[in-house]
Amino acid sequence: MSDTTPALLDCIERETGPSPAWAVIWLHGLGADGHDFVPIVPELVRPQWPAIRFVFPHAPVRPVTINNSVPMRAWYDIVDFDLANRADEAGVLESVAQVEALIAREAARGVPASRVILAGFSQGGAVTLAAGLRRRTPLAGLVGLSTYLPAARTAGAALVEGACAQPVFMAHGNQDPVVPMGAGEQSAAWLRDAGFDVAWHIWPMPHSVCAEEIVALGDWLEQRFAAG
Repeated sequence: MSDTTPALLDCIERETGPSPAWAVIWLHGLGADGHDFVPIVPELVRPQWPAIRFVFPHAPVRPVTINNSVPMRAWYDIVDFDLANRADEAGVLESVAQVEALIAREAARGVPASRVILAGFSQGGAVTLAAGLRRRTPLAGLVGLSTYLPAARTAGAALVEGACAQPVFMAHGNQDPVVPMGAGEQSAAWLRDAGFDVAWHIWPMPHSVCAEEIVALGDWLEQRFAAG
């Protein structure tokens, strides 16, 4: 990763109250954009929660190899259908640096890392988990939906001291044709073996999000806010 701070990504922001004390940075999936998960805010947020700033960044546009190199919003290139070799590692690290810049901006706005939740769906979730391994200053939590840990065979070398203090919420559909549920299970098991506290959920759905998942995520977030 370069020592040069990357330019801030364009983002959509929603604040649930004045002077937010918490932030949720939410990374979309391949080919989507920051608008994708904005509608989840009113479904997820509960009246008793502290004021939260939701940040939905747009991934850069780049050619995606498995999609005939058609340019689209992507956090990294997908070079192979095989999950073990799917992620372009340089692209993952580039996106991790861009996420770190957003976390630093929250600190500058008065929300320290200890009150930042990093969340992502599919490709965005992969970047979330990759970033989490590298966090020497723990975030309040990591959320990976319908996703996997990229470059799992070498992930141990990226794991830094203190990272496993971050609680993790992972959920997957057992009918997912894009990221097989087994990949999510293996990633959750790897994180547990590394020392992370992982809440793992399965629902009967494809590569998507369901109402029950939103409720379970809300319960998990409520625990984070209470501990914060």
